[in-house]
Amino acid sequence: MNSLSYSKNFSLNLFSYFKYLYGRRHEDLLYYKRYNELRKIIKNERLDTFFQPIVNLKTGETFAFEALNRPSKSQLFSSVDLFYEFVGKTDRIFEFEKFCRNLSLKRYISRLETDGLDNRFSLFINIHPHVLLDKNYHGGETLRLLKELGIQPDQVIFEITERSAVTDFKEFERVLSNYRSQGYRIAIDDVGSGYNSLKTIIYLKPEFIKLDRSLIQNIDQSDAGQQLISLIYNYAEQSGTTGIIAEGIERPEEIQTLQSIGIHYGQGYAIGRPKMELKRGEFR
Repeated sequence: MNSLSYSKNFSLNLFSYFKYLYGRRHEDLLYYKRYNELRKIIKNERLDTFFQPIVNLKTGETFAFEALNRPSKSQLFSSVDLFYEFVGKTDRIFEFEKFCRNLSLKRYISRLETDGLDNRFSLFINIHPHVLLDKNYHGGETLRLLKELGIQPDQVIFEITERSAVTDFKEFERVLSNYRSQGYRIAIDDVGSGYNSLKTIIYLKPEFIKLDRSLIQNIDQSDAGQQLISLIYNYAEQSGTTGIIAEGIERPEEIQTLQSIGIHYGQGYAIGRPKMELKRGEFR
């Protein structure tokens, strides 16, 4: 290699190295800014809590609401998914989950009083499986808060999120048995989205199964989809599951098809959008 070629390669490598350092510095700075913003959100309760109704597809009655906590859109967090993806990569996920759970419960009771509704509905609260397995998590803390707010444990359904998070099913089953003994009920989210979610319902025997929106979209036009949902429905009936909830319903035709299969409950824009107030769902 002549001196000219060597000098050219050296310059290119040096440029690539400085470009790499600049990229790392930019990523580190962005992480710090987002982390600091997350800390402020927790400290100042800067999350909006929305409630989406879940209705009985046979009677049309609203039986529950799902609590959804969302940050305001910002330059640091351009979407809700980006925000929660970032939270999951930090060391504050346990603190954040506890914060969200307590915030959901308090705002739910506050909305009941403001909207003049009686406390007869169930409340679905999203929770990461790792939090339930964490030894620092004490179910008694939530029980004390429920008692203060006048909510019975059997009104609270822990909705297990993260499609591939459960790996040690025997340990997780043991942990869930402890929470069930306190009165809580369990829902498995995203069922039908992959192998793991189907395996999860077999091992954990949830009281509620939430069908993934990818299964529900245009279900009236999919014979294969209807067959799969029918299989899940039959399994649920035999295993003693309290109910199946179809998520992401956006069209009346989807409701009619789900009703014909026998699906118990529905949730989606065709029934009711997430709102800060507690508004019962309805459909035609």
